This record gives sequence, structure tokens and C-alpha cells, in this order.
Amino acid sequence: MASDSFDVIIAGAGPAGSTLAAYLAKEKVRVLLLDKAHFPRDKTCGDAIGGRCLKIIGELGLMDAFEFVPREEYDKIYFVSPNGSNVVIDIPQNPSVPVPSFCCRREVFDNVLFQNAKSQPYVTTIENFTVTDIIKDEKGFVVGVKGMNGNSKQPQEFRAKVVAGADGATSTVASKLGQLNLDPNHHCISVRGYYSGITGMNKGIEIYFIDQVIPGYFWIFPLEDGKANVGVGMLTKEIRSKNIDLKKRMFDAIKTRPEFIERFKNAKLISEVKGWTLPFGSKKMKLAGDGYVLLGDAASLIDPFSGEGIGNGMFSAKHAAPIILEALKSNDFSESQLSKYQDDLWNQGLGAEIKMSYFLQRIGKFKRLANFFIGKAQRSPYVRETISGMLVNADAKKKMMSPTFYLKLLFS
Repeated sequence: MASDSFDVIIAGAGPAGSTLAAYLAKEKVRVLLLDKAHFPRDKTCGDAIGGRCLKIIGELGLMDAFEFVPREEYDKIYFVSPNGSNVVIDIPQNPSVPVPSFCCRREVFDNVLFQNAKSQPYVTTIENFTVTDIIKDEKGFVVGVKGMNGNSKQPQEFRAKVVAGADGATSTVASKLGQLNLDPNHHCISVRGYYSGITGMNKGIEIYFIDQVIPGYFWIFPLEDGKANVGVGMLTKEIRSKNIDLKKRMFDAIKTRPEFIERFKNAKLISEVKGWTLPFGSKKMKLAGDGYVLLGDAASLIDPFSGEGIGNGMFSAKHAAPIILEALKSNDFSESQLSKYQDDLWNQGLGAEIKMSYFLQRIGKFKRLANFFIGKAQRSPYVRETISGMLVNADAKKKMMSPTFYLKLLFS
């Protein structure tokens, strides 16, 4: 498709952008999908793919595409408190998702989604294209983007009826619209490295609330061929106020914590340790306006407790697609039309879920509360079952916002 004008321009071809392109292409919408990188490309992340992602992958008909890629399935989560109490939470099989959760390097995962979008007849892709600005018309509607084409080394402009910003945590689109979340109270910085040779891996993801990284956590997530994603994340406010070196904190934990010393004895760091930023959904941003929508990390939709953003990004794409289709059919690209996407997204469970996750994040800031909560989960089948249920069922998450749950927690 050679035209410089499209129905929808999507800036960013990560999970949110590629998912939106795939949904729109099914409805014969002319999409331009732009990304500053060339795929496959690395993306710093925890690499855990959960039920929300898998359900959408199934809707897009991509289950078979992921069957033989390098990945490692997991069926449990290990939580360890500051005082060493630990609990294992089994992840029940979601009946609407036919395969277990898994960890998959983003270089692999994102490329499958991108290649699927690229293969659609109504999608035009340009890699190595850096969006530098948005274009507005005389009424203030967003009607396109400007950027630098790294292939031709020439500036280029494209126009569309709707522009979707899915260009990540440092989104140019969100920044130009004044919607970039930089609030250190609702923002996290994380680092991760890939290791081989860690012992004691047992088909689970591991989360440690330890002194070196509170308020935050240390993780070990399993990958293919005995490798692991190891990292730490902490609130940006804490890092700035105490001038914390996260990479040093990660290495210190590995070298000094009794639970890690033996397991990492013969382990090897097989990658560079890289950092990235995570804008949390606990600060609600404006996700739509005249001529535009924001998705995924660009929309500040990362879970404030788990730090997971892939599923929420794909979920945002799923909910944006029908609203954009409605706008195209009615030729109405106003904020009143496109903001239905934000209302729908938050009302379909994401709002309550992020509210609950923010509450759990605040519990994790205090060692005594973290010790109490994980200790109770260790001893109480009721608490374990509630947490297990909330991992696959949005309605179960509401239990943890109920006073009844905490009464049972106190006396269980």
C-alpha cells in the first residue's frame, strides 16, 4: 500500500501495537504500523506471559505459532517475605485458555506478534522509523505523525483518521500530547539479566521481597534450556531519594542472600544487565482525545504490583479496536467518541484490578505487612485459594478489596 494516508497509524509495533493492527486488519482497516527498531529486536522485560496474553493470542489464531518457539511453561508462583516466610501459589488452568502460562524472551514473543501483523493484507509496516512529532489540523485534532525513516535517511510524514500511540514507556506520541506519566510515586525502574546454571528451578516464577530492594522485589523467572531472567524493580521515588544503584543491589542480593548463594554458585551471567522504566496504571492518564488513542505502556497501564505490562497492553488494543472501528464507520474521531475506549477498558475489570494491585504494592512497601500477608498465605488455605483464583479470574480479584477478606485474613 503506497499511499501516505491511512485509516489508522500505529506508532510502536510491540505487543499492544501489533495486536491492534491485527484486530483492525480483520475488519479491512488500512493500517500503517511504525517502529523505530528492526524485528526481531530485544526488549528489556521480565518475559512472563500470563492468561490475559494467552486469551488474546488465541483470539488472533496464534497458538500454533507459539508452540515451537523457545519458551518455558510455569504453573506456580513462589512468594518469599522479608523474614524468609514463603508460600507457593498454584496457577489454576483457566478454562478459556487452552495452554499454560509461559516465559518467553521478548525478542521472540514480540516478533511473532509483529510478523503476524505484517502478514495481514491491510497492514503496511515500516521498521527503523522514529516518530518525532504528531500532526494536528486547524481544529486541534491529531491527524498524523512526522518522523525519520532510518532506511532512506529522510524525514517523512503520514496522515490518518486516527493515530494510536503504542510506542512504550517513553512514548513520543504521549509526550507530545502532554500525557506521559513521569510521576515518581507511580513509576518504577527495573534491571534484568539472563543467567544460565541457576539450580533449584522448578517450573515456577519466584518473587522475593528482600531488604535490598524494598519497596520493590527481586525475581527469578524460568526460560528455555535452563536459563533464567533475573532482575529487580523498585519505585522511582525511592531510587531517586536514596540514590540507589539497582544493578549493584541485584548483584549484592545474589552474593549475600542465603537463599541465593548456593543456587548461583555455578551460575553465569550470559547477557548485559539492562534497565527500563515502567509507568504504573495507578496514576490514571487520559487515554484518548480528538484523533488519537494511547495503548499499553504509552498509556501508563502497567500493573503497579506485579510490574506486568504485556497483557494489559494487548488488552488495551483489544478494547481500542471496536471503538476505532465505530469511529471509522461514523466518521467521528472526536474525544467524545474515542474516549469510549478508556471507559470500556477501565469498566471491563482493568480499573478495579489496578486499584487492587496498587493496594498490594503499598503492602509490599512495609516489611511487617509483607511478612504478615505472606505468613498468612503460608498457613491459610483460604488465602492461598483466593490469591490463586485472582490470577485467572478478574471477579476473584474483587474479593481482595472486600473488608470480609481481611476479617478472614486476620482470623484464619
